[in-house]
Amino acid sequence: MQYSSQSVAKPYFIAAIGLFVGQILFGLIMGLQYVVGDFLFPLIPFNVARMVHTNLLIIWLLFGFMGSAYYLVPEESEKELHSPRLALALFWIFLIAGALTIVGYLLVPYARLAEMTGNSILPTMGREFLEQPTITKVGIVIVILGFLYNIGMTILQGRKTVVSMVLLTGLVGLAVLFLFAFYNPENLVLDKYYWWWVIHLWVEGVWELILAAILAFILIKVTGVDREIIEKWLYVIIAMALITGILGTGHHYFWIGAPEYWQWWGSIFSAMEPIPFFLMVIYAFTMVNQRRREHPNKAATLWALGTAVMAFLGAGVWGFLHTLSPINYYTHGTQITAAHAHLAFYGAYVMIVLAMISYAMPLLRGRAAANSNTAQVWEMWSFWLMTVSMTFITLFLTVAGVLQVYLQRATETPLPFMVVQDKLAFFYWLREIAGVIFLIGLVVYVISFFIDGKDEEVAA
Repeated sequence: MQYSSQSVAKPYFIAAIGLFVGQILFGLIMGLQYVVGDFLFPLIPFNVARMVHTNLLIIWLLFGFMGSAYYLVPEESEKELHSPRLALALFWIFLIAGALTIVGYLLVPYARLAEMTGNSILPTMGREFLEQPTITKVGIVIVILGFLYNIGMTILQGRKTVVSMVLLTGLVGLAVLFLFAFYNPENLVLDKYYWWWVIHLWVEGVWELILAAILAFILIKVTGVDREIIEKWLYVIIAMALITGILGTGHHYFWIGAPEYWQWWGSIFSAMEPIPFFLMVIYAFTMVNQRRREHPNKAATLWALGTAVMAFLGAGVWGFLHTLSPINYYTHGTQITAAHAHLAFYGAYVMIVLAMISYAMPLLRGRAAANSNTAQVWEMWSFWLMTVSMTFITLFLTVAGVLQVYLQRATETPLPFMVVQDKLAFFYWLREIAGVIFLIGLVVYVISFFIDGKDEEVAA
C-alpha cells in the first residue's frame, strides 16, 4: 500500500543524486591534482577540493538516508507521515545550508570563513570531515532533531516493526554522536580520541544499523520472504555490527597517544568487523534465493545484492587487510587507507541509497512497480560501470599503497614523501581513468530514470 506522504522522499532523492554528481566531479579534480599539481590552482586548491569532496559525500548520504526513512517509515508504520510539511521545510533548510557551506569553501579562505561564522565563540572548525562552520553544525542539529521528531512520532503512533525500530535506533545514534563535533579540546590526543566518536562510530556503528534496516526493507519488498525470517537475520547482523564496531574504534587509537591496551582491543575486535558484513552477504542471497515472487524491479534487486557483496569487500576484507596494529604501524595514512575508504563507502552506503532510490522512485513517479525494461537495462549497465570502476580504483590505490609502504617506510633507505608520490603517478593516472568511467556510470544511472518506455511498463 502506498501513502501520499511518501512523496516527500522524492526531493530528498533528487538532491542526493545531484550532490553525488558534484562529489564525483570534485573527486576527479583532486585525482588530477595528484599528477598535475597546479591544475585549477589557485581557483580550487587541493585542500579545498578535498574538503568539498568529502563534505558532499556526507551531505548527500544524509539526504539519501532521510529520503529512505521518509519512504520506508509510513509503509512500515501503516500510517501517513506525522508532518509532510515539516519534512519539506527541513529539506529546503538543509539544502540551502549545505549549498551555502560549499560555496563558502570555494569562495572564501577557510580562516576568513571561520571568522565570518562565529567560530571564535564556539570553536568547532578545522577538523577533517567536520570542517563545517559552527553555524552550519547548529543548523544540522536543528534539521536532525526535526527529522527525528517527524519519524519518531510516525513510528510511535503506528505499527512498530523491527525494521523501523532498527532504523530509528541508527538515526538517533547518528544524531547523538554528531554532538561530539562540538567538542574540540585543546589537547590533540583528546581531540582525536573523541573525533573518532563521530567519524568511526557513524560509519562503523550507527550507519550500519541504517544500512541493515534499509536493506531488510528492500528484501522484504522484492522477495516476499516472511518478515519474521528477515527480522531474525537483522537482529544477528546488527548485534555483531555494534559489538565489533564500537570496540573496533580502538584501531584508530593505535598511534595517537592512547593507552597501549587499545592495540589489543582494536586489533581483536577490528578483525571481527568483517563478520557482520559476511553474514549480510549470506542473508541477502539467501532471501533472494528463497523469494516467493519474481519482483519486476530487477535493478533494485541487483543493487541490494551488490550492496551486500561490495560492503563485505570494502568494509570487511579491505578493512581487515590493515587493521591489525603491527600491520597498521606501516600502512597508517597511506593509499591503502584511501583504497579501503573508497570501496567501503561505495559498497556499504552509496549502493544502499542507490538501491532504495531504484526501488522507490518508480513508485513515487506513478509506475506500477518498476521502470520499463529498457530503463532497467540502462540502470543495470550503470551498476556494472560504477561497481567495476570502483573496484579498479580500489585495486590501483592498493598497489600504490603497498609501493608507498615499501619505498617510504619499510625499506632500509626510505625515500622522501614527494619522491615516492612521483613514483606512484602511473597508478594515480589509472585511478583517474577509472574515476571518469565511474562518472559515466553515474550519468547512465541518472539517464535511466528519464527513459520512458511506457509500452514496456511492467506491473507488480
